[in-house]
Amino acid sequence: MRDDETVLAAGCVLWRRAPTPGNGAHADDRDCDEIELALVHRPKWSDWSHPKGKLKPYEDHPHAALREVREETGMTADLGPELPTVRYTVDGRPKEVRYWAAEATGGAFVPNREVDRMAWLPPAAARARLTQTRDRELVTALLSTLHPRTGRETGRDTGT
Repeated sequence: MRDDETVLAAGCVLWRRAPTPGNGAHADDRDCDEIELALVHRPKWSDWSHPKGKLKPYEDHPHAALREVREETGMTADLGPELPTVRYTVDGRPKEVRYWAAEATGGAFVPNREVDRMAWLPPAAARARLTQTRDRELVTALLSTLHPRTGRETGRDTGT
């Protein structure tokens, strides 16, 4: 249940297929089904997070989520399934953030006032780097959505 004081926001757990060996990746045991997640570093909060932000007046959640991805990461994306909504308090006000899985489709990161760094990391490394527990739980939700049969930490679906 929401009240009029709730800050509404939207974001994405942005992912891409990991680069394959020969495309600049190390020739380890990667295959093209592995994924990487985009995390952003916000200097104002000195944290690592998923791209997210407040809704603008008359903006719906899906459009806000994609706008925030573009503003914070420089990436375009295809919106996928909705992930769990996260609720917490900031400066004494309730905040509600709706999240989606989103596959990166292009673009390039350019540091800006809100985000000074971005990292593409495998799911386990992304979970370890995320500052907030609530953001780590979204990694699990994404993996379950992308790979419902395995939910594997690597993001690799072996079909078992």
